Amino acid sequence: MPSKVDKVDQNSIRRRGAGLIAIDPDRVVPGCVLVAPLTTSQVHLVDELGETRCTYNMPWRNGRHARLLDNGRLAINSIDPATTRPFWFFNKYGGGIMSEVDPQTGRIVRQHHDALQHHDAHHYGDGSGRILYTSLEELSEEASAGVQGGLPGSEAAHGRVWADVIREVDSEGRVTWEWRAAEHLDRATFPLQAPYPREHWPLINSVLPLADGNILVSLRSVSAVLIISRADKRIIWHLDATVVAQQHCASEVGPEGNILIFDNGAFRFRESFQFSRAIEVSRTTKEVVWSWTDPSKERFYSPFMGCAQRLDPATRAADTDADTVPPGPRGNTLLTESAFGRLIEVDAEGSVCWEWVSPFFARYEEAHVRDVFPGESNALFRAYKYPYAKLGWLGPRGEHRVCDVAEADADA
Repeated sequence: MPSKVDKVDQNSIRRRGAGLIAIDPDRVVPGCVLVAPLTTSQVHLVDELGETRCTYNMPWRNGRHARLLDNGRLAINSIDPATTRPFWFFNKYGGGIMSEVDPQTGRIVRQHHDALQHHDAHHYGDGSGRILYTSLEELSEEASAGVQGGLPGSEAAHGRVWADVIREVDSEGRVTWEWRAAEHLDRATFPLQAPYPREHWPLINSVLPLADGNILVSLRSVSAVLIISRADKRIIWHLDATVVAQQHCASEVGPEGNILIFDNGAFRFRESFQFSRAIEVSRTTKEVVWSWTDPSKERFYSPFMGCAQRLDPATRAADTDADTVPPGPRGNTLLTESAFGRLIEVDAEGSVCWEWVSPFFARYEEAHVRDVFPGESNALFRAYKYPYAKLGWLGPRGEHRVCDVAEADADA
């Protein structure tokens, strides 16, 4: 008998529409978003009209995200297929290969390997070759038992907990700074929240050097955002679960050094339903000084992953020869509703001026991952937008450039 032909697309995200959904050309910031679909090894630059301008074919599947650095290179974090995973879910968010790529030639010009790297790797891009990233270490039986909270009996093999380690390496791959959660994070103050497995504590999903040299960190499974002193590794500032909920992508914005956060909200303090939001928190008072979510809160929600990027308010004037910039001191904000591959740009007044849904759907190639996540996905961990002034090597509109990136023989 002939095979059944679906007359209705069974992928609900694609069925509702993909690609450019909406644009206000007078308020959107011109430029391209850099997206790294989690199910593929491709990285794309997509302009504000939804046109794919450049595609990079990497040798390995994307391990979270890609960024364009100040030195002009592309930083791409990939999954090392040869890495042994310490627990199953590491298959989903592990990495291992941190590369810097010449965007014009596709040549890998810097690469660092750490089998236990996961979630985030911040390439400084300042000529030093430094990378600040998250890794793991296995705790002893006694130290594992000391981790508080989480789902009882959900430890990794042999009843162990794996704890986060933050490392900074130089251009030669030598560790120049290290912070260990097991040594510096108080277990009573930062317990795992009840629904989370005890295999991984505290699950750092973003790490970023601040302008003052200290380190900004987001801890998903304990719902906390920290600032760590680079000098003595103490926690000198933090937000707790009364403010944030399974948040991602903490960054520094504005002249005051406020903290911008994608606040997921799967288990939100004193709320009975789930919604996501972006918040800007005062570094001085810890008060929320700006926030955005959909007016119907339940219509903007990513239960995991997510990104908020504050765009330079001067960018639009520079790229359009306009006499004015978007109203308000904050400029526009790009939001990544990661689980559904949806990007939204909002202006300083909170009005949506651009929406795009990733059309890059695929299934996970690895059978052991596909068995748990079988559907076609367009998920994105993060997306970043860049003005055309930083993309001088792009071809003219209408041209789609494809660049094959060759596997490096050894660490650069």
